[in-house]
Amino acid sequence: MSGGVPSRSRSARRVFRGPRPEAVPVLVARACALVGVLDIAAGVFPRFRHSRMHTIAEVLPGSFGPFAAALSLSAGILLLLLAHGLRRGKRRAWRAAVALLPAGAVAQFTYRHSLLGVIISLALLAPLLRHRDQFAALPDPRSRWRALANFVLMGAGSLALGLVIVSAHTNRMVGDPSLADRITHVLYGLFGFEGPVDYQGDTSWTVGFSLGALGLLTAVTTIYLAFRPEHPAARLTEEDEARLRALLEKHGRRDSLGHFALRRDKAVVFSPSGKAAVTYRVVSGVMLASGDPIGDVEAWPGAIERFMDEARAHSWTPAVMGCSETGGEVWTRETGLDALELGDEAVVDVADFSLAGRAMRNVRQMVKRIERAGYETRVRRVRDLGDAELERIRNAAEDWRGTDTERGFSMALGRVGDAADGDCLIATAHKADDQPGEYGDLKAILHFVPWGTDGVSLDLMRRDRSADPGMNELLIVAALQAAPKFGITRVSLNFAMFRSALARGEKIGAGPVLRAWRGLLVFLSRWFQIESLYKFNAKFQPRWEPRFVVYRASADLPRIGFAAMQAEGFVNLALPLPRFLRRRRTAPPVCTHTVAEHDVRAA
Repeated sequence: MSGGVPSRSRSARRVFRGPRPEAVPVLVARACALVGVLDIAAGVFPRFRHSRMHTIAEVLPGSFGPFAAALSLSAGILLLLLAHGLRRGKRRAWRAAVALLPAGAVAQFTYRHSLLGVIISLALLAPLLRHRDQFAALPDPRSRWRALANFVLMGAGSLALGLVIVSAHTNRMVGDPSLADRITHVLYGLFGFEGPVDYQGDTSWTVGFSLGALGLLTAVTTIYLAFRPEHPAARLTEEDEARLRALLEKHGRRDSLGHFALRRDKAVVFSPSGKAAVTYRVVSGVMLASGDPIGDVEAWPGAIERFMDEARAHSWTPAVMGCSETGGEVWTRETGLDALELGDEAVVDVADFSLAGRAMRNVRQMVKRIERAGYETRVRRVRDLGDAELERIRNAAEDWRGTDTERGFSMALGRVGDAADGDCLIATAHKADDQPGEYGDLKAILHFVPWGTDGVSLDLMRRDRSADPGMNELLIVAALQAAPKFGITRVSLNFAMFRSALARGEKIGAGPVLRAWRGLLVFLSRWFQIESLYKFNAKFQPRWEPRFVVYRASADLPRIGFAAMQAEGFVNLALPLPRFLRRRRTAPPVCTHTVAEHDVRAA
């Protein structure tokens, strides 16, 4: 391995392998789900009339049956909910399962009179208690959005399961109630009221208590999630940010994505020596790092070890998005993870850039046309802009975002014009109009972050939708032409996913598999702009630097991909406020990376 990274022995490397789910938690989780299904079945369907325990059951208090049905139903649902936490070795899930399994066994005995159900419930306690040391994972970060999600999902599930409960006693129904009557009965029952459906004997009590238990379970879990102490999202402390800036000052030239580690919605782990760090965010149980580790490459293994220890402690799935080839080699060697090429980063060497030549004809003509239309460009450091102009640029960048959801994570800084980011570069396009808009003559914005002392990396592109097409091309050319004045020798542009597949698939002689893969990517470009972003980058004749995703197992890739889409803002599980209810922000937004004419980097 080049770069002077010390190699570890095979035995040492084995220690840092990803936190694969152990066999016992996985088996226990599956068994727990099975017991949950049995408990639900016991609570939903009528008792066995010819059970061997029927004689014993008759001496039990008559009102206990309906309560037992509700208990069995509640225990089963909770065990199903806990199965995922048990699979990940969560300590709290283990404690709850140890408490619920005996309750489920009692319900099986008193209501369904099933010795097998009792044996299965109690038998599951043995591996839980024997292997309790394998259920030590710490809880995940949490927010109160989960309360809303729980209410919606549990409410829908309770309604569906309630219909099954109401319809499972057809032989005891009075009359033939319609589907609307049954739904009404379920809705009333979830709130503890009697509905229009009636039954013979004590079945009305059984159905009523079961529906009430579903409603109570939905309410209790929602209230718990809403009022439990909230773990805030990851945030860099001032001390962490200062340490990261010190590392970037010494080693920031190595990775074009290094400055994006200063996003303040990321957490960080440092190597024991403090000479390297890995920043990350946890999304849907995935511990998502981006780019290469920050700092001295000799200290990368120590930071990676801390990252993997943190993932193991919480039973998070480790993943790295967009690391370089060198970073991918270190990650895979030190952890035993695998790497897959994700795409290519477009890097333009300023000394080699020119608008002359046939290859640059389209860009040259577009830039000349826009300049003749009266547009002018300005390229400046953030520190050279006044407060009023910076505020105008911030507000314009937010209003021109183009989507309700902020986008960006791995290749976006998440703010514009912060006092600590004076070295960032801003390119703006201006045109004087007879009727100036809300932001005066400002028509488009490009924001670059430092890449060491002699480079910049594109952060965001925004433009006024009423401006002429080609604003991004105009500003990129302006930034490249002004780069020597700022001592900049290289500019990192957008990240093109699956670029090599698109490039090879359109060549003569490409095989059927490659052509089919390219066809799928072109189809997906309707939503994710994969092909258009690649072609946009290619206009500037860049050199392509491969970027990789590092993952634990192939089965984790869908989950990692979904978590990455959440982090980048392409999937938003929260419910945003309507635009007219949002207050205009006077501070830099938390995350400003999004789409202009083309998605920046994270398409």
